[in-house]
Amino acid sequence: MATAAHCHYCFDVLASHLEGRPVLSLARIEELFQKQQQKQQKPPATINGHSKSELTNHVSTVTSTLPKTPLFVTWKKLSSSGHLDLRGCIGTFDPKPLESGLKDYALTAGLHDTRFDPITTRELPRLECGVTLLTNFEPAVDAMDWTLGTHGLQIDFVYHHRRMGATYLPDVPEEQGWTKEETLVSLMRKAGWTGKRDEWRKVALRVTRYRGSKATVSYGDYQGLLKVGEGDDEEDEDEENEYVLGKGSK
Repeated sequence: MATAAHCHYCFDVLASHLEGRPVLSLARIEELFQKQQQKQQKPPATINGHSKSELTNHVSTVTSTLPKTPLFVTWKKLSSSGHLDLRGCIGTFDPKPLESGLKDYALTAGLHDTRFDPITTRELPRLECGVTLLTNFEPAVDAMDWTLGTHGLQIDFVYHHRRMGATYLPDVPEEQGWTKEETLVSLMRKAGWTGKRDEWRKVALRVTRYRGSKATVSYGDYQGLLKVGEGDDEEDEDEENEYVLGKGSK
C-alpha cells in the first residue's frame, strides 16, 4: 500500500538533489512520519497487549521492507488559480525495490519528463507529490472490460506498421471527467494514434487493466515532517548537554 511516507521520501529526494544536501533514508522518513502521527493522535500506552514502541518499530519497517513493486511518481504544481497542474509523471511496470525505485523515479519524473522543463528549487513550495504502487495486472476481455475509478489501463496496438503503447493510472480518467470511450481515445492519442476519433474501434487493442494504491502529500506536509526531525535533534542535544553537565559536577 502506498503511504504518505513514500511521498515524503520522494520530496526529500528531489529537494536534497536541488539543494545539494544529503537525502534521508526511507526508513528515517518512515520513523519521522510515525512520530508525527503519534504526536497528532496520542495513542494509548498499550494496544492489544503491545507497547507503543513495539507497535511503532513494527509499523515503521513494514513499507520499507516491501518486495519489489511497479510504481509511478507524479508531481503536480499549484497554479495561481488554485488548480493542480501536472508537472511530471513517470514510472515503471517492472517491479523495483521500493526505496531505490522511489528514489529513481522521483528524480526522473521531476527532472526528465520530456513534456516539461525540469523542476526548479523555486517551484518546490507549490508542489504536490503522488506515489502509486501498482498491483493486480490482468488482461481485459475487450477494450471496455474495466471500471472507471478502479482500474488503470495499459494498451498496446500496431498502427502504420509500428507498435505503440501507453498507460493511464487509475485516477486519471475521473480527474479529467472522461467516459470510458474518451479515456481509450485519449490513451491511443497519447500512444501516437492519429486516426479519426470514430474509427478507434477498428484498431486491434490489447488492453491490460491493473489497480493502484495512491498517496499524496504537499510540500507543506513535507516541511512539517522535517520539523519533527529538527525536534529529535534538539532532544538529542539536550540529552548530550545533560550528560556533560553530569560529568562536570562530579
